[in-house]
Amino acid sequence: MQKESIINKLKESGCRITKQRLLMLDIILENDCSCCKEIYYKASKVDDAIGLATVYRFLNTLEELGAISRNSTYQLPSCTEDCVLSNPCKVMLDDNSIHSLTAEEFSEVVRLGLSARGYIENQDVVSVVLDK
Repeated sequence: MQKESIINKLKESGCRITKQRLLMLDIILENDCSCCKEIYYKASKVDDAIGLATVYRFLNTLEELGAISRNSTYQLPSCTEDCVLSNPCKVMLDDNSIHSLTAEEFSEVVRLGLSARGYIENQDVVSVVLDK
């Protein structure tokens, strides 16, 4: 389902759906690639006509469409625009317990933490970006 959703977004933005783009999309879906070169190496093994610039351009297009995030690895979102994001965050503690937080719970945790540290007073958290 995820692949079809991304293909539809590409079509809506005017992109042609080529064999090379489908190949790169499959590689992203099936692997946790941490850089463009990893995707390029995997793709060039299948199609030696794919160049590194092609991979960069395609990844930029996917990022502009919101289909991927480049925080640490090229990852596709866990759900499409049409679904409700129920557990966007999993927190693992040092005792290996894992807590899943909904979007509302995560926002509240961040807001309370920022408030306790004196960073905010009456503001709402709009977004959180994790840099590597």
